[in-house]
Amino acid sequence: MSHNQKQGRKGEDQALQYLLQKGYKLLARNWRFRKKEIDLILSDKKVLVIAEVKARETDFYGYPQDFVSKMKQGFLIQAANAYSGLINWHGEIRFDIVAITFQPEYRIEHIEDAFYP
Repeated sequence: MSHNQKQGRKGEDQALQYLLQKGYKLLARNWRFRKKEIDLILSDKKVLVIAEVKARETDFYGYPQDFVSKMKQGFLIQAANAYSGLINWHGEIRFDIVAITFQPEYRIEHIEDAFYP
């Protein structure tokens, strides 16, 4: 596993713990639809939350959330539609980003409603 993969996995672990502590319930992790993947699928009361985790060593090249491109957003929407159909979900769906920076100081930021389909 490469350094970036290890860092990504560490970021996902930390994001998951953060969200669980806030009362979210995990439904799926690294759920795949074709070549698309959703990092975390959770429920927050009556809302299905699709969470993209972005972890970066530093913010020297930009904030982690800045790396969720329009293309990536489109992929997440397609995968979320597939998942919601699979579980027969008819409620609200929200797209969040959990941005983590490890240095120079550790920072985690949860951005609710980060983008809209």
